[in-house]
Amino acid sequence: MAGKTWREKLENARGLPKIVKLGPKMARRWGGKTCAIPAPREIQDLMRRVPKGKLTTIAEIRRAIARHHGTEIACPLTCGIFVWIVANAANEDLENGRRRITPYWRTLKAGGFLNPKYPGGIRSHRELLEAEGHTIETRGKHSKVRGYEQKLIAL
Repeated sequence: MAGKTWREKLENARGLPKIVKLGPKMARRWGGKTCAIPAPREIQDLMRRVPKGKLTTIAEIRRAIARHHGTEIACPLTCGIFVWIVANAANEDLENGRRRITPYWRTLKAGGFLNPKYPGGIRSHRELLEAEGHTIETRGKHSKVRGYEQKLIAL
């Protein structure tokens, strides 16, 4: 039996979004009392807003989700997983002949770092960003966009 496609994973909201109250331990750890757990499509919609030449981070996406749902935070784990699903669904769409896909490569990790979990890994992420005029600097195993702070947009 074949597993679900990335597109199917993206479309499966599983009762999301939802708001949860955090217990004392998680509230101290994450810095809030309420947490938004978004639907995968909410993440995709935010990632689609980033125009060519601009960038965002997963942290910016989390801030936008929390603001939208009126919570103090958005779940870091769920948001990170859904960014990964959006990226793979977009890549799957490209492989299936779609020309307009979600520009997932414009979403960086914290600190402007490239995401090794994106389709094709760091090499592909780098190529897509460089094709849009961004400069990538690498130190050891980590690559980041030079001057990414000046290219960030608020979502």
